[in-house]
Amino acid sequence: MSSDLDFLISPFERAEYLQSMLLSHSTGGVASNDDYQVVRQELISNPNYSELVPRWLKTTRNLDQFWQFIKNKFSTYAERRQFLYDELNPLLEFLETKQTLPAAKSIDEILSKFDSDGIHFAWQKALERKTQDPAGAITISRSILESVCKNILHGLNVDFNETNIELSELYKLTANELNLSPDQHTEKVFKQILGGCSGIVNGLGTLRNKHGDAHGAGPSSYKAKPRHAELAVNLAGTMAIFLIQTYEATKT
Repeated sequence: MSSDLDFLISPFERAEYLQSMLLSHSTGGVASNDDYQVVRQELISNPNYSELVPRWLKTTRNLDQFWQFIKNKFSTYAERRQFLYDELNPLLEFLETKQTLPAAKSIDEILSKFDSDGIHFAWQKALERKTQDPAGAITISRSILESVCKNILHGLNVDFNETNIELSELYKLTANELNLSPDQHTEKVFKQILGGCSGIVNGLGTLRNKHGDAHGAGPSSYKAKPRHAELAVNLAGTMAIFLIQTYEATKT
């Protein structure tokens, strides 16, 4: 049996639906307890906006518990409605204005189709962690590119050392197989663009080594900021799309 949730894709739509369920349930209407539990869990488990989730929503694990909370707090429907609007507005405003950019949506679509070893899952985790855990997001960004390169090389039946290879070497091997190496082209503009791609990948490897969470940090280590993670995640996603689309073009 389908649920209303099947047609609600974005976090904003699902949070707005949760508000509608709570408004209905607190004013004599009907709401789906299953849907409530699903959306509630999504909201409180996402580190990007879990702090905007009201405390009472975190503690009311089902609609029966919510009803006990709201009926004892306010006696009139008007008070309950105003309370829910006020309490959930910060979360809804954040989700409405901070939705994923179109470029990120296209990356998400392509990775979800290409995924064979958790690449799409890694992309989603990187997006979730880039604000609250920049170092972790940077490490995941490198993993995304590693996985894409390895999957492409497997698809091309190319042998390589899977257990001991730097990202720069992995990308260089992949680029050569896809005719993306600068020295495979004579046109100056293409050599510049492809050289820039190689530089991005090398930079991501260096950024991860310096600011990721894969290595122990010394007391004077520079701490990664959300802007560093934003850069790493977006660069990794863009490069992953470029490699995947080039690989797909070789099969046609």
